Parts: sequence; structure tokens; C-alpha cells
Amino acid sequence: MSGATRLFFIFLSAILVNNFVLSRFLGICPFLGVSKKVDTALGMSIAVTFVMVFASIITWFLNVILVALNIQFLQTIVFILIIATLVQFVEIFLKKTSPALYDALGIFLPLITTNCAILGLALLNVQNEFTLLETIINALGAGLGFALALIIFASIREKLELNNDIPGPFKGIPSALITAGILSMSFMGFQGMITL
Repeated sequence: MSGATRLFFIFLSAILVNNFVLSRFLGICPFLGVSKKVDTALGMSIAVTFVMVFASIITWFLNVILVALNIQFLQTIVFILIIATLVQFVEIFLKKTSPALYDALGIFLPLITTNCAILGLALLNVQNEFTLLETIINALGAGLGFALALIIFASIREKLELNNDIPGPFKGIPSALITAGILSMSFMGFQGMITL
């Protein structure tokens, strides 16, 4: 497999086949919490994608240092510190540039720090022994996959809110969970499509 083809498959796999939310079930908290409106989902998607890409780049370099020093056992702690720092920068940036989006994201913005999708991505990049370029492509694909899932889910939830035919017990969270399950099953159809 040529280098460009491998990069394309890594990218496509991160978006569809190994989607962090719908296939790996990581990052469910912001997925359910910020998916009531498409605008908010778009803002969260941009923030998560930014953190995923930059956290992956920084953690790749730090992993090289940890391996050289033979202290790989500190990976998880170091990776969490990097993610927390990046989230703080995103939070400060959004508070200054877009107070409305900052308020709309609310508690879910600081929760990006504990978003297991971001830590999972950093650990998977190391585990799969990706090169720096492969790490960046995988992170970008994972971020876009997260965005795709979140925006599709938010648009469906917006339409469900307008539907008056939903029985009372199924309104709100129950219909959201059923929709998330159906959406997840549709993404499971991509399993086995790409093998690296």
C-alpha cells in the first residue's frame, strides 16, 4: 500500500469505520449534552477537532521523549495534562471571541478535558505506532468524524423537538437515546470496510 493510499485509508477509517462516538462509544457526554442545537454542535465540533489535532501532535512528540527516557508508564498522566492545557486555551479563546457560544457550550466545554475520545485518540496513535503525519491525519479524521456524528445527531434532535406525534414518555432524552442507537447502528455498517 502506497503512503498516500495509507493516509487516505487512515483518514476515512477515522471518520466512518472507527468513528469515536458511534463505533468506539467514546465522547458520549458532549455528544448527548451539546446536541440539542446544530449551532452549538458545530461550535463544540470545532473545539474538539482543534484539541484532538493539537493534542495528538504534542503527545506524539512527548511520547518520543518518554520512550527515549524509558518512562512510558507516564503516558496517560502527561497526555491528560496536555489535553487539559489545550482545553484551557480553547476556553479562554471562546470566552473572548464568542461569548454566546461560550455560554451555550456551558459545562461541556471544560468537560472536553475529560472527553475520553481525545485521550483515547492520543493513546491509539501511540499504540498503532503512527508516524507524525499519520497521527495528524488520524486526529483530523477523528475530529471530523466526531463533528459528523454530532451535527447529524443535533439536526435530527432539532427535528424531533418539533414533532408533536411522539408519545409523552418518549419525548426528550428517551427519543434522543433511541436516535443515537439507530445512528450508531448505521455507522456500524462501515465495519470491516477498511483494514490497515
